[in-house]
Amino acid sequence: MNSDVQIAGDPLALPHLLPPVPAHPATVAGFAGLARSIAADRAAWAPLVRYDATTRWYHRLRTGPGYEVWLLSWVPGQSSGRHDHGASSGVLTVLEGELTEHTGDGPRTLTAGAQQVFAPGYVHEVVNDALTPAVSLHVYFPGLTDMPMHPGQTADSGAAAAQPGVLAP
Repeated sequence: MNSDVQIAGDPLALPHLLPPVPAHPATVAGFAGLARSIAADRAAWAPLVRYDATTRWYHRLRTGPGYEVWLLSWVPGQSSGRHDHGASSGVLTVLEGELTEHTGDGPRTLTAGAQQVFAPGYVHEVVNDALTPAVSLHVYFPGLTDMPMHPGQTADSGAAAAQPGVLAP
């Protein structure tokens, strides 16, 4: 008597019967494109946004093989403090409002739609210097495991307090 595998063949040997492996970015440009595509899908992220006057609000929006995506909100005056992202590279995309990025090269204003790409060890501080709230999207690859703070950070202006084992993207 023949088995089903003998009659129909091994289904695992027929790749066309398997669901496609989800594509994920492999380059910095690919991750920037991922951020743009998520930003364009406002209906998916806008209902999730919350504003907190005491600390930056953040929500992990998505994870994938070797990356994660965070959604953050910033009320006026809130700041990340000077930090880097350890071994992770990243793409910061402003979705709404305006943020100011401070680096060793000085401040840079990021308006809605602007992106900033950075490599491991890139030190910056992100601040909402505007009079209106802002929302940003952050893609980290690999996923964020370390976010060292750097001396010279500004006085607490709504930045989340760094706690051992707790990362605030």
